[in-house]
Amino acid sequence: MDYLVVDMTHGGLLIASELSKLPETHVYAWDIYGTLDESAMEEYSSNNLKFVDGESFKEAEELTVVSPVHCKLQRHVDMTHHDVVKFILNDKITVPIVEVTGVKGKTSVVWILKEILNHKKPLVLSSLGVEVFDGTKWVKLKENISITPASIIEAWKLAENYEVGICIFETSLGGTGLADVGVLTNIAENYSIAGNSSNASKAKSQIFKSKVVACDQESFDSEYFEFKEKTNTFGILNKSKILPNLTAKNIKYSFDKTDFDVQLSHFKTINSGIIEGTIKLSTFAPAPIHINNVLAAVSASVMLGISEEMIRTGLSQFKGLKGRTTIKELDGVRIVEEINPGLNVTAVEEAIKMMGEIDDVAVVFGGRYGVTCEEIDENSVSQVLNRINDETKLILVDELGKNVNDLLKRNSIYYNNLKDAVSHALKTNSRNILVIYRSNYSDLEKR
Repeated sequence: MDYLVVDMTHGGLLIASELSKLPETHVYAWDIYGTLDESAMEEYSSNNLKFVDGESFKEAEELTVVSPVHCKLQRHVDMTHHDVVKFILNDKITVPIVEVTGVKGKTSVVWILKEILNHKKPLVLSSLGVEVFDGTKWVKLKENISITPASIIEAWKLAENYEVGICIFETSLGGTGLADVGVLTNIAENYSIAGNSSNASKAKSQIFKSKVVACDQESFDSEYFEFKEKTNTFGILNKSKILPNLTAKNIKYSFDKTDFDVQLSHFKTINSGIIEGTIKLSTFAPAPIHINNVLAAVSASVMLGISEEMIRTGLSQFKGLKGRTTIKELDGVRIVEEINPGLNVTAVEEAIKMMGEIDDVAVVFGGRYGVTCEEIDENSVSQVLNRINDETKLILVDELGKNVNDLLKRNSIYYNNLKDAVSHALKTNSRNILVIYRSNYSDLEKR
């Protein structure tokens, strides 16, 4: 079979290379965004792999066209990048697979699953890298990696010398169909893709190619009801119109440890069993958004048949991610850090809401552009910041903070860099400082 693989920027180069290794296969690669240099083309070119200008490539009608869901093409697409990753790996991965997608919370859910499932020697792909548990310790196989579908191929190849018992893959814009259990965290913002011809919810519906799926109840109600037969929903009591299959109730929030009950109702598993009952759990989850992430991970674990004891043990070991509600103390002042390249308006709103019941708060807000493909809506986020009560000090920082500062209707102060902004917040004598900063946490650690 012959293929035209589109988009070398977001994993297409690896996809094209893997397809070209198949017998009696010819692959044509179209670098649609023009990011590939000549040395890479020379390195990958072979009798079975050729680089072409897709716009003028006349043979395309006779080929199987492979393109990512976010790319708008004038010609028919036969397979998405997600589809072709399943085609390449379908007979190679023989252990259970969990795929996690959604707008917010993907990495946090993967990290919670890491703790719950570490006894199964997981291979983990997330926006924080590729890791494998060798039975005694976590081994980092790659530090910086995207969560495009092609990265699943790379992660599996990196782990070829390790005994892997289960795979946990964070995947952007949907699932590949490889998963025994798919997880859709939420559609917190249904942003446009493919030149406004599609959107996040449509792309992420690919996760329902998994055998069974755990889906946020609100997202399921609004977008995915057609997949009812293979889906377990999760949510917090009173937030959803319909009672989820897995519901959190009796929640006692704390910055140290949150206690709550989980009620299971007509809950489906991969073995076609149905579970009813209640589980008492405790973990790091200081706000509703964190509880929702925990529920996603617990849902996937129960669907896989993991015992209550293992779930409790894993949750007790989870202490949060660096930058994703990291809590520190400096000279008696609590500093809550929300430092994330994917920060959007919803995440900013949830972070501020988390501090709503606490007195004497200073908020540091800002960050940089270009850290992800999805930028932040300045007008919407300025409206969120305008709603903060006047007693809360607001310090803006970096290029994002500078632009938002011009849109605000309330008092604020601006600094060029985060260190100076936090220093000013400490001088205000606030007992709690919330830092909301759009960046990679690892980049800040290098400063």
